[in-house]
Amino acid sequence: MIKTVVSVGLPVGEVLNIKKRTLKPEKIRGNEKRICIVTGIHGDELEGQYVCYELIRRIQEQISCLTGIVDIYPCINPLGLEAITRGVPTFDLDMNRCFPGSADGDMVENIADKVIDDVLGADICIDIHASDIFIREIPQVRISNENIEQLFDYAMELNVDFIWAYESPTVLQATLTHTLNQHGVPTLAIEMGVGMRLTKSYGEQIVDGLFSLMKKAGIWSGEVNQVRKPIVSTDGEVELVHAEASGIFVPDIEHWNGIRKGDAVGSIIEPITGEIKHKILAPCSGMVFSLREYPVVYEGSLIARILGGVES
Repeated sequence: MIKTVVSVGLPVGEVLNIKKRTLKPEKIRGNEKRICIVTGIHGDELEGQYVCYELIRRIQEQISCLTGIVDIYPCINPLGLEAITRGVPTFDLDMNRCFPGSADGDMVENIADKVIDDVLGADICIDIHASDIFIREIPQVRISNENIEQLFDYAMELNVDFIWAYESPTVLQATLTHTLNQHGVPTLAIEMGVGMRLTKSYGEQIVDGLFSLMKKAGIWSGEVNQVRKPIVSTDGEVELVHAEASGIFVPDIEHWNGIRKGDAVGSIIEPITGEIKHKILAPCSGMVFSLREYPVVYEGSLIARILGGVES
């Protein structure tokens, strides 16, 4: 079943519709658990589009194994998706800084309010994001220490490579994830890949994790693939590497590989002079879980994140 969650009038007689797909068991008993999958809050994050497709396809192939309700919201920011922009066009707003929204607010606040109302009551929600166009991320869950006891077991089912626990003061309170957790819906955000791209292998990895989570929650009775055991990190173990010059970044390492302190991360080159402006060396030993994808950099640009103390 496809339902319109929000419908908003636009100029020139157009209408903005935000829809969800609901999949239910063949027999409804009235006490089914419910999971919500939300993606497309940022219009330039496309990784979740494949996750929605593949999740629906696999469920429909074995619909008899579905024992709970699955609500899938593929695109909360359709204007951004069409324009390939992170925020909502015209309003120049990051929708993930507008929750919980307001029924009496502007269009973006109204959409945020309606989405929250529709998700409330779910037993769990997964908010799927990609990185931006600049940095590639391995599939990961980031959890504030404030919610780690409630959410950690769920995160372990999601088949991610990395769980990053961080101090609660860094939580952005206007996000969908924070708002739903405050309203009693256990919610996790997944980040993976790179902006404006679709990484099929990452999508399939996360879909395997969603089935594992649904089985744990009593929403799926079919067979599931074994999930990987993620690396878990707390604050103080992540080193950020920044550019010390402007130019073109050429990496010497691969994403999600180990590195030793002093090893070459890459170089910032100047094409017109043929010189290396900055040879970037690893500040610590560990695992590279974020790596610059877009090569044009300026002084201070993020190049990589290294999880210290982890070997490949």
